[in-house]
Amino acid sequence: MSTAALSTKVFPTIRDRRSVGMGIFFLLVALVIVVAFALNSTADMTTRFGLNPGARTNAPRLEDWVLPTQQTLWGLAVVVAFAGGWQLARGFKRVNLALLIVALIFVFAFLTWAARGESMNLLGMISASLLRAAPIAFGALSGILCERAGVVNIAIEGMMLSGAMAAVVVSSIFRNYNAVSKATGEPLFPAWLVSLGQSLEAANLSDAVPWHLLLGLLGAILIGGLLAAFHAWLSIQFKVDQIISGTVINIFSAGMTSFLSQRFLQPMQEINSSGTFKTLQIPGLSSIPIIGPLLFENSFIIFILFILVIAVHIMLFYTRWGLRTIAVGEHPKAADTLGVNVFKMRYINVIMGGMVAGIGGAYFTIGSVGRFDELLTAGKGFIGLAAMIFGKWTPFGAFGASLIFGFADALQVKLQGLGIQQVPISSEFLLMAPYIVTMVVLAGVIGQSIPPAADGQPYEKD
Repeated sequence: MSTAALSTKVFPTIRDRRSVGMGIFFLLVALVIVVAFALNSTADMTTRFGLNPGARTNAPRLEDWVLPTQQTLWGLAVVVAFAGGWQLARGFKRVNLALLIVALIFVFAFLTWAARGESMNLLGMISASLLRAAPIAFGALSGILCERAGVVNIAIEGMMLSGAMAAVVVSSIFRNYNAVSKATGEPLFPAWLVSLGQSLEAANLSDAVPWHLLLGLLGAILIGGLLAAFHAWLSIQFKVDQIISGTVINIFSAGMTSFLSQRFLQPMQEINSSGTFKTLQIPGLSSIPIIGPLLFENSFIIFILFILVIAVHIMLFYTRWGLRTIAVGEHPKAADTLGVNVFKMRYINVIMGGMVAGIGGAYFTIGSVGRFDELLTAGKGFIGLAAMIFGKWTPFGAFGASLIFGFADALQVKLQGLGIQQVPISSEFLLMAPYIVTMVVLAGVIGQSIPPAADGQPYEKD
């Protein structure tokens, strides 16, 4: 018997150890469902889940989903325990898929226990998860465009913050130019531009997508692109450390937006009240029960997100540009040998990533609250990078990861609304939920994520 065969037979491989560890983990999850949830409820309790969104919708109303709390929890625990036993005895071929299913079962068990004796709008929380995931997904897409070309971009947070301010200021000025002119004491725009603005407003195709908000969105895209171009210039032309370059942009954006907010936006509200995109309904599709209100009844920026996820996936994996991008991010020297302009590809991708980050920043203002507050992005750009890693540098994977982070954020808000009697967890700990999920993901629970081979490495042309 060879040494290799003997070592394989005597010593379990790392995969075997992970498989056994995963089976034990599943059994522990089942134990938690029993001890923490099932035994802390009574046989006469029920849980009511609402299946209708909170807002008005064209979709038909559905009856609430009523479940016996304790019996449901026992059933879920049995399913997870069976999964753990199967994993130990036979092993799942796709362990990560099994882990995802067990995680979903645990979350559902937790919600069933948290809403015991009460009612929880399940569809409303899923919709809130999508809204909270949107800026994270924009950040993740921005990171994918940059890192697939071999440039690390941790400046996404700063680009989103600057984009948020640019969007609200541009939109507010075009929306309130008469009030702004009165406040400043002089005409803000020449007469021809005022006339053009009035014509554009009169030509609105939809009340949900006014022209002044589209101009604000364009402003956010331009600011994001300019900051990204600066980052690319430092990183590609001068080969500055990409982490340092991104950090500089983040610090600059945080300081500059805070200064401008205190100096101009707070004392002059005319340039800090843009309004927001209203809900758009796609005829026919928005009437589909459950799916309609979730996917086809959203704001304009959410639809942009859906389009970008699909478009970036197709462009990255099925077009000449995408294949060149991947080549530049993996083996830039080989790509250069074949005639690909490495520097040009990296510039294009980083600037495109900055534009996407600018759209993500615009979501915080013209897509959500209609005003700018200092540091309102709250680290979502960094969480977007975590979603990018979790999604293994793929658009659909990153979008799915963003939904997990968004769900964690929406969940802590919902649990605070239920009260301490229902969920005896301090609100401070609930606020930590999105960031705890981020740390768990970055710790590699779902398996190792391998970045592009040339990620973060400056290219020297021979």
